[in-house]
Amino acid sequence: MADATDTNLDAAPRVPQGLFQRAVGVMAAIGTTWIFLTMFMIVADVLGRNLFNAPITGVAEVAGRSVVAIVFLQIASAVAQGRMTRADFLINIVEARAPALAVLLEALFALLGATVFLLIALASWPDLASSWRTRDFFGVQGLFTIPTWPFWAITVIGSLAAAAAYLVAMAGRVRMRSATAGQA
Repeated sequence: MADATDTNLDAAPRVPQGLFQRAVGVMAAIGTTWIFLTMFMIVADVLGRNLFNAPITGVAEVAGRSVVAIVFLQIASAVAQGRMTRADFLINIVEARAPALAVLLEALFALLGATVFLLIALASWPDLASSWRTRDFFGVQGLFTIPTWPFWAITVIGSLAAAAAYLVAMAGRVRMRSATAGQA
């Protein structure tokens, strides 16, 4: 596992250990637990539906919304750990020929990633505010309802955390590159 002192430039940029890293780790753990609970709920619904002709109300609605929430709970951790999908073969070729250009490309990629997630947060904010203000819900009124604002909040918070993770990783990568250039 790479840390702030790692000088392996072939590895994806990682966020240094600290409070932020722990926070996104907690978010990822919540997402992982949520996956388990969603799987359990789906299996229970299928068994109840097939064995007892008694489906669990709301499973489809909650499972559908849960997928998006789980992704946004875990995305910042993936960024912080350097596990986002990227074209390593291209970065490695560029780095072998022009290490400074590789750092620039990775910085631009991180900046683009931060921008995308910031735009997602900004686009989701009005929906969060509206669902909070109007007490919006999904489901069938009188049978099963759940408020939508927690799901919008997870999207906004997860997007902001992912944007921050990209910016922190970019800064760490540039610092690491500067440190190794100073040693050369």
